[in-house]
Amino acid sequence: MTAAAPSSTDVLIVGAGIAGASLAAALAPYRRVTMIEAEDMPGRHATGRSAAFWHESYGGAGVQPLSAASFALLDNPPAAFSDRGFLLPRTALTLGRQDEVAAVDAFVAEFSGQGVDVTRFTGAGVAAKIPGLRPAWTEGAYEPACRDIDVGALHAAYLRAAKRAGASLATRAPLRSARRTGAGWEVRTATGTIAAAAIVNAAGAWADEVAALCGVAPIGIQPLRRTVLQVRLGVAVPADLPLVVHVGGDFYFKGESEGRVWLSPHDETPMAACDAVPDELDVALAIDRLQSVVDWPVAAVERKWAGLRSFAPDRMPVFGADVGEPGFIWCAGQGGVGIQTAPAISALLAAQLGAPAPGGAIGAVDPVPFAPTRFG
Repeated sequence: MTAAAPSSTDVLIVGAGIAGASLAAALAPYRRVTMIEAEDMPGRHATGRSAAFWHESYGGAGVQPLSAASFALLDNPPAAFSDRGFLLPRTALTLGRQDEVAAVDAFVAEFSGQGVDVTRFTGAGVAAKIPGLRPAWTEGAYEPACRDIDVGALHAAYLRAAKRAGASLATRAPLRSARRTGAGWEVRTATGTIAAAAIVNAAGAWADEVAALCGVAPIGIQPLRRTVLQVRLGVAVPADLPLVVHVGGDFYFKGESEGRVWLSPHDETPMAACDAVPDELDVALAIDRLQSVVDWPVAAVERKWAGLRSFAPDRMPVFGADVGEPGFIWCAGQGGVGIQTAPAISALLAAQLGAPAPGGAIGAVDPVPFAPTRFG
């Protein structure tokens, strides 16, 4: 699919990670679509570094409708899109200490009120889900529907679908500048100039930078570094351990294979867009927080990596036409939920750009709360 970009297109998508690729797949049957990617391969940054899971409550109540509506495609996609689903078995447990009863109760009340399958657990019920749990951790909210996502397979399926529908992809083609013309945009990239009727900004951590290069006011997309480790333990822990998320946001961890877990200190360090690398203090913090929850000795850190999760000022995804420049379309600020909401966001945004309106659960989601117009 990688080739030189055509000289003209209807919709130029800047970025070919999960946001850009899913939109291209949804839109290319109806419009001429070109993706430009700064790296030598798509998905190198946030998409390729995700410890992805479909966790309906993750990201908050405002994001939950997008996650819920995306489940069907992730679980049972159309045969023309993929011959298998992208979800793997997992459950989730939102965990709290004895002094966090109110926070866990509030979590259950909020999400059960939105139709999420969540059950309140206490004491022995919590301990039964996590072997070696320390006594102070007595409060839990269990979500049996949580799943892991095969991110690589999902991203590849979107890229294949976009290609089949006629979309083109140019790699090593960062956007250098863009200027408005009477017919649309004249876009200069590292590999040439493209005329486009509309630009979609799906550049992740670089979203505000892309806006500035196009003469569009940034909206405050802030990249935040997130650190993840894979550790080998000195005790047997089952691979099907739930995704365990602290109700206060201090950590999450999940089983990876027998005796191994992925864990994160849930860090959110503000930084400029870059090729993120883990900080050793965050690695140490992740291990310290894990061992404050469970009595598992850590035998070795086998892998460590970092990625940038990018947030709008209100921590909600942003998709739709810019307030001052309707030919400039935002698809950014997905934070940590870009993978699990991609089916809904791409279908809803594609409908704004010329594709048919989606039906079913996705069609029932109101896109207005996610529009850039909320920033005035």
